[in-house]
Amino acid sequence: MAARDPEATKARIFEAATAEFARHGIAGARIDRIAAEAKANKQLIYAYFGNKAELFARVLERSMLDLAVAVPVDPDDIDGWIDRVMDYHAAHPEVLRLLIWEGMEYGSGIELPDEDERQEHYRSKIAALRDGQERGVITDAIPARDLLFLLIALANWAAVVPQMRRIVVGVDGPDRDRLRASVREAARRLIAP
Repeated sequence: MAARDPEATKARIFEAATAEFARHGIAGARIDRIAAEAKANKQLIYAYFGNKAELFARVLERSMLDLAVAVPVDPDDIDGWIDRVMDYHAAHPEVLRLLIWEGMEYGSGIELPDEDERQEHYRSKIAALRDGQERGVITDAIPARDLLFLLIALANWAAVVPQMRRIVVGVDGPDRDRLRASVREAARRLIAP
């Protein structure tokens, strides 16, 4: 009989849950599908992660942390940051899908799980932009928090609505490269001192 490895089981559950929530959201996700994909029983999922909403919160928290570590804001290299954000979301489309599901399921009036911790995460990004403003590298005409929100929107919109990107911009290599150059140019103009 093979020895049990709780950490490996948790990792399989987490990976299966990430895919399930990205496909179906919180309401549409099914613990039995997660268990089948992870080759684990449902009771382990509940024991390790709590209910479905708690599991979703852990999946999103981890996804956001991975993104933050992989793509920190750099006010001295907004072009590079835009490229890294776009590349990250191309490689990890589940992150934006999870955020979209969270927005649809929680809306704007319900406090999110771990909202305080997530705000703290964004405070560091806002502080990086504010530092760039204080040094005169980027404009201070737009508050740093609003500037971050706008830059995130610019970098992510093509990945959020790929059907619109295909219809309006196109999807082949030259179209993709042109759009990326346009997003970088728009970001440069947005932050110009």
